[in-house]
Amino acid sequence: MSTPKLYFASDFHLGVPSYEKSLEREKLVVQWLEEVSKDADAIYIVGDIFDFWYEYKHAVPKGFVRFQGKIAELSDKGVEIHFFIGNHDMWMFDYFPKELGVFLHREPIQVEVGGKKLLIGHGDGLGPGDKGYKFIKKIFSNRFFQWCFARLHPNFGIGIANYFSRKSRAATGDVDEVFLGEDKEWLVTYSKEQLQKEHFDYFVFGHRHLPIDLGVGENSRYINLGDWIKYRTYAVLEEGELKLLTYPGNHLYDFQSKSASRN
Repeated sequence: MSTPKLYFASDFHLGVPSYEKSLEREKLVVQWLEEVSKDADAIYIVGDIFDFWYEYKHAVPKGFVRFQGKIAELSDKGVEIHFFIGNHDMWMFDYFPKELGVFLHREPIQVEVGGKKLLIGHGDGLGPGDKGYKFIKKIFSNRFFQWCFARLHPNFGIGIANYFSRKSRAATGDVDEVFLGEDKEWLVTYSKEQLQKEHFDYFVFGHRHLPIDLGVGENSRYINLGDWIKYRTYAVLEEGELKLLTYPGNHLYDFQSKSASRN
C-alpha cells in the first residue's frame, strides 16, 4: 500500500514585478497545480503566495482570479490544500478558508506521514538574527495596527504596501542569490536547534528564495522550496522520500552543484 503523496511550493509573489510578468507566472502556477492535483493527497503552499495581500471586511485585492479559481476547483474536488501565512501576505484572515476551503496556518506545523515526521512553515522570523523584522512582524500582527490600516482607502493602503514591498526586494535581491554557509543560514540554525528537542526527518520552509537541500542531522534534511520568480522549484514527498524539483520538466534540483558554482 502506497503512502500519501504530498506537494510543497512557496513564494509565488503574485503581483510583481509587473502585471504581465505576474500573470505569466500565475498561469504557470495554475498549470502546475492542475498537474500535481492528479495524484496529490495534499498540497502545501508555504507562504508569500502574493507579494501583498490585505483582506478588508468587505473587499480583497483584485486580480489573481485564475489562481483562486483553480484552488477552489481542486478544493471542491476533495484535494486537501494548506496555505501558510508569509511575511508578504500575513494579513490573510478568513477569506481563503471560507471561500476556497483551504486550511490556513500562521505558525509552523508538524506533519507525520508514512513514518516520516516533517516540520513545515514559511520561515520568516525563525532562528537567530533579523531582529528588525521580528519587531516589525509584532507590529503588523497587532490587531489595533491592522484595524488602523483597514481605515485607509484600498487605493492608498495597497499602494503604500506595494511600494515598500518593492523597496525591500531591491535591498535583499543579491543576498537571495547566495548560499551563506550553514553557520549563517538562519533556518539551518533553527532546524538544528529543533533537532536538539525532537527528531524531524524533514524541515520544509520557504522565505529564503533560494532552493536548498541540506543534511542537518544524521537522518534529517532541511529543504528550502526556493521561489517561482527565478527558480520555479517545488518539493514532493513520495514513499517517504522528499525531492526538490524544478518546473516545468520536473527535474531534480542539484543544490550541491549549484552551491559550489556560486562559491
